[in-house]
Amino acid sequence: MFSRRRFLATSAAATLLPSAAAAVGVPMPIFDAHIHFSHDAAERHSVKEAVAILERAGLKRALVSSSGDAGTRALYAAAPDLVLPSLRPYRRRGEISRWVDDPSVVDFLEDRLKRFRWVAVGEFHLFAGQTEKAVPRRMIELAREHNLLLHAHSDTGAVDGIFAQWPDARVLWAHSGFDDPDTVGPMLEKHPNLWTDLAFRSEHAHGGRVDDSWRSLFAAFPDRVTVGTDTFTPERWHHVVEHANWTREWLRDLPPGLAEKIAWRNGEAMIRPHLAQLR
Repeated sequence: MFSRRRFLATSAAATLLPSAAAAVGVPMPIFDAHIHFSHDAAERHSVKEAVAILERAGLKRALVSSSGDAGTRALYAAAPDLVLPSLRPYRRRGEISRWVDDPSVVDFLEDRLKRFRWVAVGEFHLFAGQTEKAVPRRMIELAREHNLLLHAHSDTGAVDGIFAQWPDARVLWAHSGFDDPDTVGPMLEKHPNLWTDLAFRSEHAHGGRVDDSWRSLFAAFPDRVTVGTDTFTPERWHHVVEHANWTREWLRDLPPGLAEKIAWRNGEAMIRPHLAQLR
């Protein structure tokens, strides 16, 4: 299990006073670290409608990517103070399993990085044994050249492989909530520049109460947990507001300072070194 000493040393820091906004009853802002606006979602929701949904959810920021980058760029152009654009290596659905062996992906990434502004690369699917392939290696090199966060839907082997290639990488581990705390904790301890993304995960909270094992992990690593919705299908856009409200519900079960960090402060701190790429 991850270090109990770290948990005890950081628990006090997690009991910070609530923010002024919380004190006057304003809904807690949310940094949603996992939003997609892919081509099929853009066919059902206009850019104006999508931005309105994000605003209605009370999002402070949203890390947005899409299969086909047009949706991401359109949302960023419409709401640059809200949307953080991330470049996905997929042009359309169906490329998740084969992109690692498709050299044309490199051409796509290089072209989009030259022409447009981004804060991250991903979300991409990469697993143990694939990080040494030519296409993922070049993607990681490009992220390094452009100072971009890597948003990785990966297992522990691929996360280790990314850091082996680029020790100073900053990685957001998509869906790391799919693993249990005894897996996530040691990875956070091993890699100081690794953040968790709890998108599309409900097992850490039940009935508004945070599971004890996850509560311990949150307190042990209070600065490296983020939340997200994961609108991986167009239908998921109907749940963005609901998911934000559910997130606020279970966060109330945590000390106020820790809740605020997970809700939005950690995401802001994680992305801050990459915001210069938008200027």
